Amino acid sequence: MSFFGFGKLTGIGKQKQSSAQASAVAKGQPPLFLRKDYALSHLVKGSFKGVVQQPKYTDLNEWLAINTFEFFNLVNLFYGVVTDFCTIGECPTMSAGPSTEYTWTDTQRKTIKLAAPQYIDYVLSQIQTTLDDERVFPTKIGSGFPKDIRATLSVIYRHLFRILAHIYWSHYVELLNLKIEGHVNSLFAHFVSFVKEFDLLERKDMTPMVDLIAFYEQQGVIVV
Repeated sequence: MSFFGFGKLTGIGKQKQSSAQASAVAKGQPPLFLRKDYALSHLVKGSFKGVVQQPKYTDLNEWLAINTFEFFNLVNLFYGVVTDFCTIGECPTMSAGPSTEYTWTDTQRKTIKLAAPQYIDYVLSQIQTTLDDERVFPTKIGSGFPKDIRATLSVIYRHLFRILAHIYWSHYVELLNLKIEGHVNSLFAHFVSFVKEFDLLERKDMTPMVDLIAFYEQQGVIVV
């Protein structure tokens, strides 16, 4: 189920990037996305608990798969909105705040540092390939999901979470300038509610956004 109206995102042009968030964090101040007036901007009022729960008579793996496709498309969409600002020059590392940096593991199992746009391009391409794999996400009647589908889903959600975390920490000013922070906040709360409902991520995976998650839990937006 999607609550996002996409007309507002059409025809968005590149705007001047502000360094307000980076300056605030450097001075030890909370990031902009933790300001109450911004954090409470949502398209959906109340808890996402009822939205993420598995519907009666619905196969669990089917429910997980349907939502995975939707979350992938939405994260891809909103990253696309800020992609002009996410350049090798502006985002030389794949970071989520001053203390979190993600690395990429290549096909030879070597860990390498990549600029955020390169990392995200690799991640989105890898996820798209997985989603298109009939052996992992079968579409034919009578075909079942593989036994390790939960492990595959956890990898997908871990990478999608990292993209969302990077957007919050590095591009929230752009979201505010474009007046779409409510869209992304709703996506984030929905996403976290879903992964908590089905234990798709460990708490350590969500460390960069733990303060915002705790705030949403206090507000009853994310119900544990």
